Amino acid sequence: MTSMMKMWISFASMGFMFLAILMIYFSRYKIKQKFIRFITALIAYILMIAGGLMMIYIVLSGPTQ
Repeated sequence: MTSMMKMWISFASMGFMFLAILMIYFSRYKIKQKFIRFITALIAYILMIAGGLMMIYIVLSGPTQ
């Protein structure tokens, strides 16, 4: 994998984590309907896990040639 592709994957990972933080905040403090809160929190936690797994992949895959 090229170093440029790794850079874009790491940016996507950070974006997923940032979106997850915003969605968790809104689901806990701003949204009042329980079903919408659940869906928002579920999507947020999925994004957080996906972002973390992508970051672990980038870190553990080592340097590029």
